[in-house]
Amino acid sequence: MERRKFLSVFGGAYAVLKSDALAFTRDALSTVDGRSPEDVAKDEDFWWQVRHAFTIDRNSINLNNGSVSPAPRVVSEAMNHHFEIQNMSPSLYVDEMLGPQLELVRRRLAAAFGCDSEELAITRNTTEALENVQFGISLKHGDEVLTTTQDYPSMITAWKQRERRDGILLKMVSFPVPPPSMDYLVQSLEKAITPRTKIIHICHVTYTTGQIFPVKRICQMARQKGIETIVDGGHSFAQFPFKLDDLDCDYYGTSLHKWLTAPVGTGFLYVRKEKIPAIWSLFASPHESADNIRKFESIGTFPLPIRTPISEALAFHESIGLERKAARFRYLRERWSRRVEKLPGVKILTPYDREQACAIGSMSIDGIEAGKLTDHLLKKYLIHVRPRFVANEFSCIRVTPNVYTTLEEIDTFAKSIETIVHKGIG
Repeated sequence: MERRKFLSVFGGAYAVLKSDALAFTRDALSTVDGRSPEDVAKDEDFWWQVRHAFTIDRNSINLNNGSVSPAPRVVSEAMNHHFEIQNMSPSLYVDEMLGPQLELVRRRLAAAFGCDSEELAITRNTTEALENVQFGISLKHGDEVLTTTQDYPSMITAWKQRERRDGILLKMVSFPVPPPSMDYLVQSLEKAITPRTKIIHICHVTYTTGQIFPVKRICQMARQKGIETIVDGGHSFAQFPFKLDDLDCDYYGTSLHKWLTAPVGTGFLYVRKEKIPAIWSLFASPHESADNIRKFESIGTFPLPIRTPISEALAFHESIGLERKAARFRYLRERWSRRVEKLPGVKILTPYDREQACAIGSMSIDGIEAGKLTDHLLKKYLIHVRPRFVANEFSCIRVTPNVYTTLEEIDTFAKSIETIVHKGIG
């Protein structure tokens, strides 16, 4: 079948699926025009229609979208559609049809993030994105990297490997949860800087309690001291409104299978353009690619149909509206945390200040280990959350809803905590 006819047949079939998949969202959006995000956040009819855009297991409650989120039907159908095209003749159709589409994906992601498309590489996740920088940046024996004890374990592991291999020094700052203020976070890092500090590596949003860091203040403070900044955005992109200019960092990595609800195994890396040539790619790339952001994508063969549907995830995300999403997330977090915060032994570890938190909330119960609480919630109530630990500091359960989460599910979680506090886990 000639290429044009092939595209017409498969494109037409997919257009029907895509139209059907977006129908619920379109109908829902017609009811919220002109209303504030805070008003829409409480409109359960609207969010119930958004929920229908997903094919999720309705016999359990998934409150661990902070690890991996389900994708809406429009995304999963695009992925299946592209897998079918690829499987017809992989080398031909990947090279001729699907491969070139990645440049459009790159441009769309760059526009959403607020950077030049020549500064953005498409990766499989945050870890792959940032380890390009961690292992590719030039550091010598005695140079210091400054981070926190609540930065992501794989990032800390990467820096510790460089400690063993290259003799650099990793310094980790701890802070209470919740912290006293945003000023406290900036000052804690600034106090830990020495003349040997070359890099500050911080989370935009911590994976533990969802604490939002004052990234721009930290990055600008670091730049004044000649220090480069790496920002782990695994939990920030598509969760609440911001652009690159709101961060002013040198490097940023994120995963797209959390808050953007893109296929599992998608992410991106941002590198400030003038810094690209100095960073060695994690996988070998030719000398001619030294100043090309695509060198960070040189990982060999990968499943292209996972990446091309990123555009559909962006379209779905933008159709709901990021301001509406953020307002809904904060509404859901406050609903469960306000209900349980005064129960005996309960501690809320996430601040209520909207500048410091959005979707992610964490809590602990005195006398109940986080892992055991997690297991009990799943076994007894079919509620899936994630335990989080920082050695010698604290443990908690992390609660992460998404756009398809209902008030009934949030209230069921809160009620289960009430029961556990009064009756224990047996």
